Amino acid sequence: MPRSAMRGAVDLSGIGQAPSAPPASGGSSTGFAGGVRVDATEAEFQDVVMSTRDVAALVVLWSAAHPETEQAVTNAVTVAERQDGRLRVVAVDVQANPGIAAAFQVQQIPMTVGLVAGQPVPLFPGVQPAEQLAPVVAELLKVAAQNGVTGHITDAGQVEAPDEPEIDPRFEAAFDAVEAGDYDTAIAAYEQVLKEAPADDDAKAGLAQVKLLKRVADADLAAARAEAAAKPTDVAAQTLAADLDLAGGHVEDAFTRLVDLVRATAEEERDAARAHLLELFEIVGPKDERVVKARRALMSALF
Repeated sequence: MPRSAMRGAVDLSGIGQAPSAPPASGGSSTGFAGGVRVDATEAEFQDVVMSTRDVAALVVLWSAAHPETEQAVTNAVTVAERQDGRLRVVAVDVQANPGIAAAFQVQQIPMTVGLVAGQPVPLFPGVQPAEQLAPVVAELLKVAAQNGVTGHITDAGQVEAPDEPEIDPRFEAAFDAVEAGDYDTAIAAYEQVLKEAPADDDAKAGLAQVKLLKRVADADLAAARAEAAAKPTDVAAQTLAADLDLAGGHVEDAFTRLVDLVRATAEEERDAARAHLLELFEIVGPKDERVVKARRALMSALF
């Protein structure tokens, strides 16, 4: 989807928080400063997330209590320094910042996660040599470019944003509503576009994304996962858990959960699980390899 259709609708970084101001356009730099490596705290992490609308980041979660884990940061910086300012490394000491660790559902350290346009891209645990990390970074930057994240870090440590493409005026009302946290108005705006252009893929994706934002905005992650574990065939419990999986960047987990639900249910419940999965496909994009794979799995589950 072009970046003009992503503004507000795709960015999941503000879930459960007050919406931040949109990034400046016209090649100006964002408010978050820092070099290739930034040691982030919970207090400033939202600014870090917002800065990934312009420059992709590798978030490396390590612990000062285990100094050897910082090698993952060092290796990431080595690779990032070769990217002409297109990649930032965000080092997070999980001992000092447990809230960030909880947000990323860290189960072991070190762990590296990509951030593109405010959305997490799960990568890998452990310490990876720089030569093995390089191709992963190359793919992450491809994803960033596909989503219009093409800014760079200047010598002064500022993020120089690319010129913002012209916004499709049909989506302006929806974008403004999302930035104000008014999901109902945003949904109505996308639905109006689809009344006039039922085949508009950007509008379909935007509508699905805003509906996801609304569903997970007030969700309690721990409670939702506990209920899903206790009720493996409950459609409401499983679809909410899948939403949270997707919002947290665990795309394949979300798809697998719903495919399994389709297999385990019948009639109306099965139809509801299938419809929810198809809506999540709209968010990720029909050409994404994970969607293609999950569609095959869905067909197998149905027949």
